[in-house]
Amino acid sequence: MILIFILSAPISVHAETVTVAAASNFGATLKKIIPAFEAETGHQVNLVLGSSGKIFAQIIHKAPFDVFLSADDIKPKKLEDQDITVQESRFTYAIGKIVLWSPEIKIINGSIVQSGKFNRLAIANPKLAPYGMAAVEVLKSLGLYETVRPKIIQGENIAQTYQFVATGNADLGFIALAQLSQKELSNKKDNIWLIPDTLYSPIRQDAVMLKSGQNNKAAHDFMQFLRSYTAQKIIQGFGYEIPKEKEEKE
Repeated sequence: MILIFILSAPISVHAETVTVAAASNFGATLKKIIPAFEAETGHQVNLVLGSSGKIFAQIIHKAPFDVFLSADDIKPKKLEDQDITVQESRFTYAIGKIVLWSPEIKIINGSIVQSGKFNRLAIANPKLAPYGMAAVEVLKSLGLYETVRPKIIQGENIAQTYQFVATGNADLGFIALAQLSQKELSNKKDNIWLIPDTLYSPIRQDAVMLKSGQNNKAAHDFMQFLRSYTAQKIIQGFGYEIPKEKEEKE
């Protein structure tokens, strides 16, 4: 009798699950990074998306997250200062870019904002979302904040802000470059204004491991994978910059 054995792909006996809480602007990027990470390591990822401010508050109140990917570098540093994070785990994983976008109205280098010929302008809540804070900074740099303030509507996070514009509840809005699809970027170039870096502070997005994840191998492996060449190429593909120190190493 001949016995035939069918060998399946090896599964790591050390596979674990990591819970990653991340800023909404990074959601689409993570949905490409996570399958690559899971395929390489055998680990699984539970993903929680929201505004950086809300996630920060949840962490303070003992939410069971292992890794926090913020849309800024302030909140991870505050958690670090409060001894809630694993020592020396914090690093910048991406530098975000903000755009002014409308699916219908021609933006033409922001002239539409100066003209005031619109009804509603969407931004993310600046108290919760770093991209909302950047939007306010842009408007103040242009000397337009007080003028357009009555027309501003706020999304709880950058994902809701995008929806306001996409569904027509706002005529235009400040969103993350990473939220726009390649089709949106290529089809209507006049409808997108990539905001000059000189108008707002760099959006340095920091990752940090929380103490709840310090004994979780999947959390350590995820943080390492986020700095890998594979992950960094995905991040760049969504319009983010990678930190210069990382570029120098590659």
